[in-house]
Amino acid sequence: MAACDLELPDLDATIRLGAALARLIRVGDVIALHGDLGAGKTELARALIRAAAGDDALIVPSPTFTLVETYDTPVAVLWHFDLYRIDTPEQVWELGLEEALADGVALIEWPERLAGLLPSPRLDLTLRIAQGDARQATLAGGSTWTDRIDALAGALAHG
Repeated sequence: MAACDLELPDLDATIRLGAALARLIRVGDVIALHGDLGAGKTELARALIRAAAGDDALIVPSPTFTLVETYDTPVAVLWHFDLYRIDTPEQVWELGLEEALADGVALIEWPERLAGLLPSPRLDLTLRIAQGDARQATLAGGSTWTDRIDALAGALAHG
């Protein structure tokens, strides 16, 4: 399993991480976004979606109440799930997760709500609140993510 720890000193760094990740996504990818409330999961997802769509002004609402939002991009349809409000793991299938896994990319906030149904292979991206606006990010993924995590860490280290 490949892993990488990153220091994100401010919101701009979180946005850069999302944009860099957008350049590496592929059809069938699952990105599980872990972190406490306010850790920056939705901001990172917004940056990824805007970069993948090639539209910095794209309106990307939080799917907290709709539970899922979809976006057409040149790579694939991006499915942004927020599972904070689901009652059972099985409910996520009604939201379109199976379709997202078949021919899209799934960004999943609160993936813990899926329990044992969380798809694998996937990228687990954990954001932790540090001091002030800073965040710590940990990326961990299986063999399909090894080269991409290395590329991401290298790209962010060099600006």
